[in-house]
Amino acid sequence: MSDDDLLDRWRAGDAEAGEQLFAAHFEGLRRFFTNKTNEPDELVQATFLACVRAVEHFRKQSSFRTYLFAIARNTLLHHLRVVRRDQRLDPEHSSIAELITTPGSNLARRQDRLQILAALRQLSVEQQTLLELHYWEELDAADLAEVFQAEVGTIRVRLHRARAALRAVLEAMPARSLADAALGPVEAGLRLVSPASATDG
Repeated sequence: MSDDDLLDRWRAGDAEAGEQLFAAHFEGLRRFFTNKTNEPDELVQATFLACVRAVEHFRKQSSFRTYLFAIARNTLLHHLRVVRRDQRLDPEHSSIAELITTPGSNLARRQDRLQILAALRQLSVEQQTLLELHYWEELDAADLAEVFQAEVGTIRVRLHRARAALRAVLEAMPARSLADAALGPVEAGLRLVSPASATDG
């Protein structure tokens, strides 16, 4: 059953359809939050709760998945403002590494995955979010334009700049066993370290 079908049934009062809809997108949302916060499950729940509250306002002008990631992005930004106690947080310039201290964070056990994940966290929040949604969740420029409330052309420019920024961070890292391989192209490294393609065991 499609997302639209489940959404229609959920809006009509079918609670089970709503549970199926959220279950279908749980892992994607968890991936979205895992490399940005220490509380991914809590923020997934917060995203779903916000969706429940706002679902009647969704007009299907984009896919439900895109709509959900737009809510997730807003949930992330709110969380970062709370963590920093700063409503003036600028996600265009602040990075996760600057905003959140994560001693002992279990990003990955393999050094190569840890390296690229750490590099991603050196980017601005918006650049990190853009790359992860594009390469890990396979949102295209049109979908990203909906999430970021920007023009498609602007998104393509931002993607180009974000890839260049990631390349620069990787080049500056002293340990570059995987970084050297991932630099050409950067896209291969990003897909390699997707939470969906790597295990921590």
